[in-house]
Amino acid sequence: MNEFEINIKAKRYNSINEMNEADRLLLEAANKATKTSYAPYSKFNVGAAVLLENGEIITGSNQENNAYPSGLCAERVAVFYANAKYPNVAIKAIAVSSAVDNKINDKEVYPCGSCRQVLVESENRQKTKIKLIMGGSKSIIAIDSVRLMLPFTFDLAEFSR
Repeated sequence: MNEFEINIKAKRYNSINEMNEADRLLLEAANKATKTSYAPYSKFNVGAAVLLENGEIITGSNQENNAYPSGLCAERVAVFYANAKYPNVAIKAIAVSSAVDNKINDKEVYPCGSCRQVLVESENRQKTKIKLIMGGSKSIIAIDSVRLMLPFTFDLAEFSR
């Protein structure tokens, strides 16, 4: 048996004002997208914003459904819409934030497991890293690759046929 560690290098910001302009604009778009969330059951509004290689910013928000789990997370709404509208344009970065009662939460929010897998597959498909910004009003974490959030990802290409 061999034991090993997995380390993740991340940046923590205490304020959106500490970020560079491109990342700040992307997080502001995610914050704004929380207002389009349909979350009558959880009351937890999530917004996501995707920055594409062509400079476009695509937003999405969580969409709940009474027939759970038929809803969809903000990250997947934004990524799937970006891929549908611009199928050959790479995603450079994605920002995600959350709000309750129209107030951005203090703590950063993290993508769920399903969203992590979708983001990693997007990164694999385009063969370039996707920066992930997880925002809160008092704490923001950024990592250079979504793969860092899911080090043991499922990738069919890694299995021989």
